[in-house]
Amino acid sequence: MKRIGLTGGIGSGKSTVASVFATLGIPCYNSDRRAKELMVEKDSLQTFLFQHFGPEVIQNHQLQSSIISNVVFEHPEMLEKLNGAVHPEVGKDFDAWCEKQTSPYVLKEAALLFESGSWKNLDAIVCVTAPEALRIERVMQRNGFSREQVKARIQNQMPEEEKISRSQFVIENDGNHSLIEQVLAIHQTLLKKS
Repeated sequence: MKRIGLTGGIGSGKSTVASVFATLGIPCYNSDRRAKELMVEKDSLQTFLFQHFGPEVIQNHQLQSSIISNVVFEHPEMLEKLNGAVHPEVGKDFDAWCEKQTSPYVLKEAALLFESGSWKNLDAIVCVTAPEALRIERVMQRNGFSREQVKARIQNQMPEEEKISRSQFVIENDGNHSLIEQVLAIHQTLLKKS
């Protein structure tokens, strides 16, 4: 079974593209969501979080992402430590998830696919792209962030041009190109390679 990465900058529309693939019967592992779940479920990650972010980082079995965000955006070295603890656990979890799948290929959706190094264990990468102004508007509406908060997050991610250059497939999610047609074309190519 082929393992395909699905990435793109914040607000590019990765989850929307994943949902189109899902209608074709292709399962998608959402790395960002799973990472948050693992931080609550795994004792070793809980201990790490309590030591570095305080006991209030998990309340009523819910991760308080805003506490983590506030710290890591002010202290980039903490983001590195956090990723160093979380990414290996997500990698193991993804491998276990893949063992249960029966489709010709699976998707691994991750904003930090290249930054985490997890792209090395994948067969191909699909990058979702959109104009920065549109991405900013989407995130402001979805998360209630200010324009400055979204721009700060964009600055902390790999430049979109670099993600595109390192990907085998690119989906333009700018409202002018059909997502369905682009996904179908990639799907047919991947089926032939599987």
